[in-house]
Amino acid sequence: MPKPAPKAPVRPPCQLSLFPETAALVRVDPATNCWRFYSLSLQPDLFGGIALVRQWGRIGTEGRQVCALYDDAGQAWDALARQLRVKRRRGYRDRVAG
Repeated sequence: MPKPAPKAPVRPPCQLSLFPETAALVRVDPATNCWRFYSLSLQPDLFGGIALVRQWGRIGTEGRQVCALYDDAGQAWDALARQLRVKRRRGYRDRVAG
C-alpha cells in the first residue's frame, strides 16, 4: 500500500491592511530642475497612539522630517489620505520600484 503524500504546512491567514500605512511619492520635472521626494508613514508611538511621520526634500538628500501625533488610528489614516490628496494635486506621483 503506497504512503499518502505529505501535506503542506498550513499557514495562518494574513490580514491585509485596507488603508495604506506608508506612501512614497516623487515629483520629477527636469525642465524646472525639480527633483523632489515625499514619504509618509504611520508608526505606533510609546504611549499607545499613532504617529504620522512625513519626510520630504530633494532626491539624493536626507530632507526634512516632521512627526504628528494622533490618539486614534482613524485620525492618523485620515491625515495620511489628506496629505496624499494634496501632494498628488501638486504633481507628485507614486514612486515606482527600480
